[in-house]
Amino acid sequence: MTLDEALAELRAAAEPGRAEQMAAYHKLDRPYLGVPNPATNDITTAWRHSLSVPDRVTLARDLWSTNIFEARLAAAKLLTQARIRPDGAVWDLIQSWVPDFDSWAIADHACMAGQRRLSADPSRLDTVETWTTSPQMWTRRAALVITLPWTKSNHPSAAESAARDRILGWAAAYVDDPDWFIQKAVAWWLRDLSKHDPDRARAFLEAEGQNLKPFARREASRYL
Repeated sequence: MTLDEALAELRAAAEPGRAEQMAAYHKLDRPYLGVPNPATNDITTAWRHSLSVPDRVTLARDLWSTNIFEARLAAAKLLTQARIRPDGAVWDLIQSWVPDFDSWAIADHACMAGQRRLSADPSRLDTVETWTTSPQMWTRRAALVITLPWTKSNHPSAAESAARDRILGWAAAYVDDPDWFIQKAVAWWLRDLSKHDPDRARAFLEAEGQNLKPFARREASRYL
């Protein structure tokens, strides 16, 4: 499938007037086609079933390069899959997108693809840790969003527990960051963790919570 063919398929699913609504909502100067998210899901699911991994990587790279909102979402969805073998090129491509993050919607979709690749190879956390000191807010935020799978286990292994503590260390370094999106990301990680490991979440808040903004503390402790 060529890039032109993929874009034509996305454009065919656009709804009149929706592109203008999306541009107003996301407040970023980039092209919008007006494609509803369920339609993008259906289209990219069909692509995943019909294309080889190398072809998916090529198409995802080309879609991302357009800077079109739905094309970037489609690029991420094209690579969002638990089992991909080999997945080195997929992980490399997802990493290459991180400096381009400029909106929560695009960043979160790309991070969902990245979550699967991190879960498949936790040694990649070494790379993610380098994002935590980036001057770019969206890169620092991505380090927490992409590691959300480590909040989910009720009975983590020793390695999972160690990774959980490691990521909480990153979060501790973020609590003084005044940016709303960073505060929200810390709160999101802790809120999800509290559903499965309330003692760790509570200990973090007791040690670091006073440095979070009030809205972030409330969000983080919602289920405690």
